[in-house]
Amino acid sequence: MSDEVITITDYETAKEAYRLKGLKQALYDAGEVVMADVLVNLHGAEHRDRRRLENRLFRRETFDLYENELFPPIIAETLRPDREEGRSELVDLGHRMMMNLAALTAGVDRPLGTPDETRLLYKYLMLFIEGATLAHYTGDREAKAAEIAQSLDKFDSEFVAPSAARRAEIIASGAEPPRDVLSVLLANEDSLHLPHDVIVREVAFYLLAGAHTSATAFTRVTHNIFTWLKDHPEDADLVRTDRMFVQRCTHETVRLQPSSPVAMRWALEDIQMKSGRTIPEGSKVVIDLLNVNRDTSVFGDDAEEFNPHRTTPEGIAPYGLSFGSGMHACIGQDLAAGLVLDAEANTEGHLFGLVPEAVQAIFDAGARPDPNDPPEMDESTTRPYFGRYPVLLGA
Repeated sequence: MSDEVITITDYETAKEAYRLKGLKQALYDAGEVVMADVLVNLHGAEHRDRRRLENRLFRRETFDLYENELFPPIIAETLRPDREEGRSELVDLGHRMMMNLAALTAGVDRPLGTPDETRLLYKYLMLFIEGATLAHYTGDREAKAAEIAQSLDKFDSEFVAPSAARRAEIIASGAEPPRDVLSVLLANEDSLHLPHDVIVREVAFYLLAGAHTSATAFTRVTHNIFTWLKDHPEDADLVRTDRMFVQRCTHETVRLQPSSPVAMRWALEDIQMKSGRTIPEGSKVVIDLLNVNRDTSVFGDDAEEFNPHRTTPEGIAPYGLSFGSGMHACIGQDLAAGLVLDAEANTEGHLFGLVPEAVQAIFDAGARPDPNDPPEMDESTTRPYFGRYPVLLGA
């Protein structure tokens, strides 16, 4: 056994590490209050079996439904009061937009449809985000974990249990249940044998993962476009006339600013890598995505810089390894960031992704930085999140 920490900083070694079956997820060890036994923390056959079931939700026809039918009215309704006021705050706006969609994906019913119900779900969402990233929390972690555990129980009684009861009735009747994670788990109870508390955490995980990572990217992409256009005014029209430009900005942002700056794994056995490097059993492997995604041998001499016009070699995703690779690649990456389109392909029917769609909407609404209210970073975490990002809207 070893207590060694091995850090990987180059692209090819990182890609190999993501695909090694002898490496097990280690990133959320401190966040088990929310993350225990959820998909991203499973390994081996248990992970394979649950992922195969949940993968059915993340197919092309589902992405098309979300992007072209379900998400546009969510964007319009969430953004409407901000457009009327002529200003918005991107961190809050992004989480509200993405939460509304993530609730559909997770299977969280909202029968009342009231502002109070939305605020309550939003409160739970923000607490679950703190739970998943508890290792980076700057306050009393033990007290925060206790608060989150209590909130999970309330979230269950107020949202998950009623949603599960409705789906159980639909499934028992032989009718088609909603296309969401909760329905999949309930319809496959005989093979999964999941305790109710695990189902609650899986639903909470999909809610927080679908909302938080996309909302964080939404604010960062918008900020990076503001910065790029300030230095490249010749591209000002592209943000309104070229949807591929906004998607490229999203991919470049995710490459440089991944949702998590590192991935972590535990070595379950001694491993010999192709490079000749040895990983001893029991060691922790840290995949340093901030350096991996800036590997100049892959992304060019300007890999440190934001450049939405960047071209990448064949077989290299424009967002680097931010979504992972192999068996633990992010299950919702195509939903969030869209499909990568060949430069010569036609954009008709192309899926741009929910983050680019949300960013497009905010620029269509005339978004620009508020000169009298600059953005602020979130001081409650060591992760580089914006805490506030005020913008003006309209002409």
